[in-house]
Amino acid sequence: MKRVIKKARDFNELVMFEHTVFSLPFIFIAMFVASNGWFGWKLLVLGVFATVTARNFAMSFNRFIDKEFDKENPRTKKRPSVDGRLSAITINLFIVINALFFVIISKYINELAFYLSVPFLIILAFYSYVKRFSSLAHIFLGIALGLAPIAGAIAVEGAVPLWSIFLACGVLFWVAGFDLLYALQDMEYDKEKGLHSIPAKFGLKKTLLISKAFHLLSVFFWVLFIYNTAYLSYFAWIGVFVSAMMLLFEHHLIGKGLENINKAFFTVNGYLGFVFLFFIIMDLAWI
Repeated sequence: MKRVIKKARDFNELVMFEHTVFSLPFIFIAMFVASNGWFGWKLLVLGVFATVTARNFAMSFNRFIDKEFDKENPRTKKRPSVDGRLSAITINLFIVINALFFVIISKYINELAFYLSVPFLIILAFYSYVKRFSSLAHIFLGIALGLAPIAGAIAVEGAVPLWSIFLACGVLFWVAGFDLLYALQDMEYDKEKGLHSIPAKFGLKKTLLISKAFHLLSVFFWVLFIYNTAYLSYFAWIGVFVSAMMLLFEHHLIGKGLENINKAFFTVNGYLGFVFLFFIIMDLAWI
């Protein structure tokens, strides 16, 4: 039993399951808005499992592909994909199982979700290669997580409405913005290894400015999201405002010192999606 628990902890460390909080709320925001209320227990369960399996696939694939870089980086050299706790065969099996489950789950959601399941997985996997040739890796990570609200809209409507694209663009720049801050930790390592990142290319001060610009864009697109839905009103606008204040606080923390990166990255961003989701639900319930 202890061995099973230990192995489960190793897998949890591999994929950092707690980071699911970044994408899960926005899937449900899209699902609530698409259904103008409750979308049913079936889609709730399928949505959770689709999110978890897609993210498990993406994270484990990234860890496998980046193993050679991770073992030389002081911040990542103790990951289970590097220190031998999880073998390459085990990780590859985990990748395949999660990919298959995601496709199967998508089949039970609807036809469009099934047809797009493999292209979505390809996008998630491709992110792991981008930093080898482009500083736009942060943007591509945003695109990968921005698929979440589009997937949520597809699950309910079987289509991609305009408001879901605006919501996704907001997620894109939100994720890219906080990933820039997180990437500051590896700025010198990326320079040394020739890996492409905005911090490595532009330095600390410009990276902070670009991150702020990205977060302004995220708020802008979330405003367009609310504006382009017919029935969202006061509480939804409050949700955008509170989210903007949380992003402002995140940059305030970073401005006080880079030792606050993890606090800003995990705490502020971990809560933001759920705060936004809460106000969207309040808005729909108020109607």
